[in-house]
Amino acid sequence: MTPAPSAQHQRISRKIIKQLINYIDEKKLGEVFYAPVDVFFDDENVFEPDILFIANERSDIILEDGIHGAPDMIIEILSVSSSYHDTKTKKRVYEKYGVKEYWIVDPIDGEVKGFENEKGKFIEIFNGNAPFTIQLLNLQITLDLQF
Repeated sequence: MTPAPSAQHQRISRKIIKQLINYIDEKKLGEVFYAPVDVFFDDENVFEPDILFIANERSDIILEDGIHGAPDMIIEILSVSSSYHDTKTKKRVYEKYGVKEYWIVDPIDGEVKGFENEKGKFIEIFNGNAPFTIQLLNLQITLDLQF
C-alpha cells in the first residue's frame, strides 16, 4: 500500500489546483482533475496523476470510471515513495501516449521540470524553481515552496 501524500505535497497540490481551476474556469478551456482519478492509457498502464487538464475538444475521454486516454497536461508532485515511478515509469508512458505537457514538482529541493511532447518525445522546456509557465495554457504558476 502506498503511503498517503505528505502535508507539504498536499499544500503544493492545492496551490497549483487553485490557480489552474480559476484560470481554466474563467476562460472555459476544459476541466482540471486531481488525485484520486484513474487515467487509463491501456490495459496495463493505469495511473492516478496528482493533477491533470483536459481541453474541451477532448472531453470525450472523460468517462464515469475515469479518464480513457492521455490528458493534455499532467503535473506530478514528487514524494519519497513515488519519485522513481513519476520521473521514469510514468514519464515514459505519458510520452508514448501523447501527453502534451508534463510537469514534475520536487517539494524537497524546490525544483520544477517541464516537458513538452514533440513528435512522441518529451523535450525539456523548463528546469528551475517556481514560478513556471504551462505553455499549453500560457499560465504562470507561482509557488512558495518554503514551509
